[in-house]
This record gives sequence, C-alpha cells and structure tokens, in this order.
Amino acid sequence: MKCPYCGNDDTKVTDSRPVEENNSIRRRRSCEECSRRFTTFEKIESIRMIIVKKDDNREQYERNKIEEGVLRACYKRPVTADSIQKLIDEVEKEIFYHESNEIPSHVIGEMVMDKLKDLDAVAYVRFASVYREFKDVNTFMDELKKILE
Repeated sequence: MKCPYCGNDDTKVTDSRPVEENNSIRRRRSCEECSRRFTTFEKIESIRMIIVKKDDNREQYERNKIEEGVLRACYKRPVTADSIQKLIDEVEKEIFYHESNEIPSHVIGEMVMDKLKDLDAVAYVRFASVYREFKDVNTFMDELKKILE
C-alpha cells in the first residue's frame, strides 16, 4: 500500500480489525519511510448492479443516491445517523441479493419507503412525496390516511 503522505511503497500493517458486521477490514498502517500513520479499508468488490430508471435508461448503482434521499427525508427528525446507515445497509443488502444484476429503480424506492415507514412516519411521507411525485394535496392526504390506518 502506497503512503498517502510521501508516496513510499513500503508500509506495514500495525493493526487490523473487522468493521461493518465483518463485511470489511480496517487496517492501521505506518510508513517505513516517513513514519506517518494512516488507515485503509479492505472490502469485497461488489457485483456491478445496474439500475433501470423509469424512462428505461440504465445506470450503475450508487449508494450515495439512496443516502442523499434518506438524509433529505430525515432532515431535522429525531433519527440517528446510525439508524440511517443501518437502513441504507439493509436496502443495499436486499439490492445485492436480488436475483439479477439489474433492478428497477421503483423496487429500490419501495424498499426505502418500507424501511422508512418503520423508522419515522414523517420521513416516510417526505420521501414518498418526492418519490411518488405527489401532484396535489389529495394525493398527499391519501398517503397519510394509509399510515394512520
């Protein structure tokens, strides 16, 4: 592993430990040349997942897109960062267990909404209003009635 400070190729691992439910390894390293320390993460390379959009365009899966949507929905809500990351991890796990390497975006949206419903009702409605493109107040009210029942 190349040192990010001096570019030396000679570094040694000083500590290793599993992280993210044993899905990756955190390694503390030190440079033999400049003696500075840095951290690296080793993770299994995931299968390339293709998202099929509403207009039939295809794009590569990006975790940060789900994260941005969930963070926006949970803005100023009593939801911890850990619970948001856990939700995203669960959705991502379901996506990668999908039987094919292509998955429609609406399936991902429904997964996120199902998990948000259990996490925070207001965040769920916020996400649903953007995801389902509510056109008017009546559509919004219909969704609220579903939650209240």
